[in-house]
Amino acid sequence: MDAPSTPRPFRAADWVAGLSIAGLLLPEAVAYSGIAGLPPQAGVVALLVGLFVYGLLGTSRFAIVSATSSSAAVLLAATNSAVPGELAMRVAFGAGIVVLTGVFFLIAAAARLGAVSNLIAKPVLRGFALGLALTIVVKQIPKVVDVHTAHSDFLRLSWELVASVGHWNLAGLAMAAIGVALLQGLGHWRATRAVPAALLVIAAGIALDLAGVCRQWGIDAVGPIDFKLMAPSLPELSRELWLRMGELAFAMALILYAESYGSIRTFALRHGDLISANRDLMALGAANLASGLFQGMPVGAGFSATSANEAAGAQSRAAGLIAGGVVLLAAIALLPWIAHTPEPLLAAIVIHAVGHTLNPGSLRPYFSWRRDRLVALVAFVAVLLLGVLDGLLAAIGVSLLLLLRGMSTAHVSWLGRLGEGHDFVDIARHPEARVPTGMLIARPDTPLFFGNVEAVFSAIQAKLEQVRGLDHVVLVLEESADLDGTSIEALCDFAAHVHQRGAQLTLARVKDRLRDLLDQVRSGDLPPSAYAAWSVDDAVQQAQRAGAAKVDSVTPVLL
Repeated sequence: MDAPSTPRPFRAADWVAGLSIAGLLLPEAVAYSGIAGLPPQAGVVALLVGLFVYGLLGTSRFAIVSATSSSAAVLLAATNSAVPGELAMRVAFGAGIVVLTGVFFLIAAAARLGAVSNLIAKPVLRGFALGLALTIVVKQIPKVVDVHTAHSDFLRLSWELVASVGHWNLAGLAMAAIGVALLQGLGHWRATRAVPAALLVIAAGIALDLAGVCRQWGIDAVGPIDFKLMAPSLPELSRELWLRMGELAFAMALILYAESYGSIRTFALRHGDLISANRDLMALGAANLASGLFQGMPVGAGFSATSANEAAGAQSRAAGLIAGGVVLLAAIALLPWIAHTPEPLLAAIVIHAVGHTLNPGSLRPYFSWRRDRLVALVAFVAVLLLGVLDGLLAAIGVSLLLLLRGMSTAHVSWLGRLGEGHDFVDIARHPEARVPTGMLIARPDTPLFFGNVEAVFSAIQAKLEQVRGLDHVVLVLEESADLDGTSIEALCDFAAHVHQRGAQLTLARVKDRLRDLLDQVRSGDLPPSAYAAWSVDDAVQQAQRAGAAKVDSVTPVLL
């Protein structure tokens, strides 16, 4: 269900939350522009568009839609790989990616693909997020210590930083370290709910720069920020570049939605709120489309900003709209002051923002559970070795391969009756269970589809060859709500094979949709009586009655 469609902007709590988070969001927007290698204006435009559009169209009362550190890093990798060099060309290419990202979101909303993010497994996301956070932190170091590097990939950049340690500006390093410590410490101080820690730290940095202290220490400030809204327009690029942007935008949409809906769903579950995945897809699509048309950055519901909104006491989406209004006024009046922000403090804001994902402990459960350890590590290492963009694509590929591997596994359980009851269980786990005489009960443990159906039926047929005196085969289809064409043909072929062996096939736990499909198939080897039973016990009793009737029909009558 959708959340209330009309936000109520007159709650005192929403005014407090909106005013509070605005002081955090504007410095972050400028900082994330630096991650993306774009002018600060791109981050400010994305922030304004995200706050207003999602505040009007979205469903989560806590979600703050703006540029995120992960999407900024992916955008930088995408623009550098496709159009390295000239800034104007990279801005146009980046805007095209954002526009197409919005289009993909809108198409997904129209097709009601709200669960699309589930295609990326959580271990992959956690491994990718950890590698991305580490990469973002390392890429902030050159700004902090004022050294120039020739490479941007993690390994070579790390080596260059180590090799140039003698040229580091230690004053900048100290300022960044103190900034991170203050952001962390003030964040736990209740008084900073009204005045965000980031705003206090930025104000202190601006004061130092205006006093000339930063110049004495050799620390650079952000510099002039030119903010002006231009008429919305599509970038003028070649057809080849648009096709290339389509590939990159699809990956961007996947990671943005996985990140956004993860945040939205987390806070909705925590507070018992109702949300609509498809409506949020539409809201994110409209926000990214508008941001791209105004040459802004990609936007999503980042966890840190959404968490800050919840902590500030937001009660409805009006908090985001209020924050948008405050940010707009600040962009008009305060950007000349923000231009005096020292670069190490902007880097500290970025490092603090990604700090919640820079935690190796997030992978610990997969090691203790002994599940998906390799997948999480592959996603983490892929980002470090291949770079953010290729690492993202590799992580998505790993996630899809994981899905296909699980679905294509041809595992079949063989069932037996537990005691004298009606329960049938896996005899491998319950050796005390007994299989009825002359019968074999098979249960495929994954849904049947074209990728595994041949292997599943081959495994069952191999078992049939080992059983002597077989009269009945019960096939339990509780895992398969529907079948594709390949699976239907394989099922019909299997039914014919069972009949050729002189045995009878009965299907159990057949869903209504599959029953309707089998009615249309009209296979002579699968008459309606073959799938009339609902439970396994019903199927077994039906097979036993049929066997008894067959015996009676061939027993000679004694006079």
